[in-house]
Amino acid sequence: MAEIQSIVMPKWGLAMQEGMLAAWQVDVGQEISKGQEIADIETSKIANAFESPVSGLVRRRLVGEGETVQVGALLAVVADAAVSDADIDAFVTEFQESFAANAAEAGEAAPEPQQVEAGGRRLRYLKLGDADGPPVIFIHGFGGDLNNWLFNQPALAEKHTTYALDLPGHGGSTKEVGAGDIAAMTAAVVDFMTALDIPKAHLVGHSLGGGVSLNLALDHPDRAASVTAVATAGLGPDISMEYIDGFIGNSRARKLKPVLEMLVYDPALVTGDMIEDVLKYKRLDGVDAALTKVAGATFAGGSQSLQLKPRLGDSKVPIQVIWGREDRIVPAAHAEGLPASVKVTVLDQAGHLVHMEKSGEVNALIGQIAG
Repeated sequence: MAEIQSIVMPKWGLAMQEGMLAAWQVDVGQEISKGQEIADIETSKIANAFESPVSGLVRRRLVGEGETVQVGALLAVVADAAVSDADIDAFVTEFQESFAANAAEAGEAAPEPQQVEAGGRRLRYLKLGDADGPPVIFIHGFGGDLNNWLFNQPALAEKHTTYALDLPGHGGSTKEVGAGDIAAMTAAVVDFMTALDIPKAHLVGHSLGGGVSLNLALDHPDRAASVTAVATAGLGPDISMEYIDGFIGNSRARKLKPVLEMLVYDPALVTGDMIEDVLKYKRLDGVDAALTKVAGATFAGGSQSLQLKPRLGDSKVPIQVIWGREDRIVPAAHAEGLPASVKVTVLDQAGHLVHMEKSGEVNALIGQIAG
């Protein structure tokens, strides 16, 4: 009998237990390709397009638009036209019975973030995966935290040991940021690696975290196996102070929402829960002072302070840069004029959070450089 393939509700991040299928992008009877966007899914963190994990003919859709189902629930069935409807019915019945029987086990405890004392700082991190070779360390951007990698870390953890780190002043890490500049953040990452006995790692950094990753590789080439810099700081002077000042200064959802919408190509990706998560973080003691200090040290006078582009040609570490063409925070034009040794990828219909908006493409690029 020809193969019957299932498409199920994905698990995006450790906290995701269910998702709402907001819209289908494909119909029954349509041929689809692996990686094709087939549905829009909303979670408690963010809305995003769901890329098909398989190729083939859509024979059945099991979940309607607007329905909320558990992670792992059957969304659709893909099979060749030669497969009978009776065989599809039997497959669906067996899947649903097995899913219901195993539903209790689906709630098993997921890995939790941990903390470590590194260089006199308390740093929070999430470890996923267990593999030989240099691990992958994910470093978020200004105002972010380890959850910014919820579409990326689990995918890379299939072949690598991975760590998503909260920089000082962010997430669950200490709110003391020292000088608050990229050099201070770089020192914190090196201390983190030393504390966890990580001699070398593939560094994946977004925005401010991209600048930290590049700076670490240039100053400590023996500690970096590769760098993937996503919509990175440090390659040009421009920075949207409308976003930076708006993120720091707004403490109400109504005013913060348009600020966060600047991060993405499609404003519909910014959910109410995402806004509330940011507001909860901003209410923590010490956050306002930490963000203000980091912004003053790295974006003094409305311009990026650290410029690394002239040094990239001397890098001993493989580097790639990924950007969303519609980035409104740090322009994709900063990727122009880089040394030939630096691989540059600019993705259409994506903004500053390109690693979330185009996670499949970004994960594949990280996997290529990390091996």
